[in-house]
Amino acid sequence: MKLEQVRQAYASVAELYIELFGTSQQVHADDLAFIARHLAGRSGTVLDLGCGPGHITDYLRSLGVDATGVDMVPEFIAHARATHPSGRYQLGSMDDLDIPDHSVTGILAWYSLIHLPPQQFDGVLTRFRRAMAPSGTLVLGLFVGDEVDAFDHKVATAYRWPLDEVSERLTRAGFTEVERLPRLSDDTHRPHAAIAATATEG
Repeated sequence: MKLEQVRQAYASVAELYIELFGTSQQVHADDLAFIARHLAGRSGTVLDLGCGPGHITDYLRSLGVDATGVDMVPEFIAHARATHPSGRYQLGSMDDLDIPDHSVTGILAWYSLIHLPPQQFDGVLTRFRRAMAPSGTLVLGLFVGDEVDAFDHKVATAYRWPLDEVSERLTRAGFTEVERLPRLSDDTHRPHAAIAATATEG
């Protein structure tokens, strides 16, 4: 699915999405702890790419992180700016990161790569690595499965990934995995996970 189609799909359900997922209280406590563990205490800029309504960007800023939320859906950015006026939110896309190389100390891509076709995954990770300062940290949230395959997400086609394959692709892009947090499925959620990796020196 093309990026513009994904943008339009989220724009069409923005109000409902904000209602269902638009506060940090609606994020699992284990996920918030994982994000904080790897991105709190950073001295430089952290990008929340695909920030949606801006709730996790705001959570990071509450921890003292110099976080900026970036999303391609104008409705999400408008909500984030209105709801969290002290934060920084901007329209943008991970396909076109308009930032200098090695300029950020962290990137959060929290379920924002799930609609990315597998053949584009490595290229995005490479762009993330180029943007990352030495020893910077990348945190991903994603759906997991035994193989890479597409499924019918409620908004747009999405993909599951085996965590070991994600780790291998991170390594090829210049990252080293430091922690993973698998979460089993329940009555309302598919199997999913978080994975954190640091930029490899050199």
